[in-house]
Amino acid sequence: MTYKEQLDMNRIPQHIAIIMDGNGRWAKARGKRRGEGHIVGAQALHDTMMNASKLGVKYVTVYAFSTENWTRPDEEVNGLMALLFEKLDLSIFMDNDIRFCVIGDTDRLPEKVRERMHYCIAQSAGNQRGTLTVALSYSSKWELTQSAKRIAAMVQEGTMSVDDITDKTIDETLCTSFMPDPDLLIRTGGETRLSNYLLWQCAYTELYFCDTYWPEFDEEALCKAIYTYQQRERRFGKTSEQVAEENDNK
Repeated sequence: MTYKEQLDMNRIPQHIAIIMDGNGRWAKARGKRRGEGHIVGAQALHDTMMNASKLGVKYVTVYAFSTENWTRPDEEVNGLMALLFEKLDLSIFMDNDIRFCVIGDTDRLPEKVRERMHYCIAQSAGNQRGTLTVALSYSSKWELTQSAKRIAAMVQEGTMSVDDITDKTIDETLCTSFMPDPDLLIRTGGETRLSNYLLWQCAYTELYFCDTYWPEFDEEALCKAIYTYQQRERRFGKTSEQVAEENDNK
């Protein structure tokens, strides 16, 4: 029996975050250039978004390029930017009723990438089947720093007092304020760390790590991750007895 056949369709995560790791190593293992791994990885992203949407996942957020990635060799960075420009095809989002969003320090992106990106964001804003958010030039430390600056400005302007600041205040000033926190975070490629990704938002997210390189992450791999998620009890700091009582009262 496949993992897809074992899924409880009433317990599909609403929001899945993904660290798409292993493109370069996948290519190297096949005697190819790292850039070829990113090309195949772009197709894996498209397929994963479609597969997640068919299962009923409403939000998919992927870590495509971190602020630290700017330090990689120019050839790889330039190749990634060119691939991003090439793959930002509005028809993908419009044909599948998918909203496209971006989080991160996008001012650092090449102008032609920013223009294509903003066009796809604007045109797909009304789509409702699902939301694909791509983290570009993103890091949690950058995001939390920006949040702190916004809150400090509000206090300085007198529109908010220090005593009014709560965790909800921070939620509302993050890049991800338009969507719920991730239920499940998947990292491919065998590494077991968060790499400065959605650190605030993942406070109670279920984490799933697998050895599969991102270009090989297919529908069954996605279903396995969701199946594993469904075997866990999400307590959010409560006891198992409290969770069971809440579920009985629903």
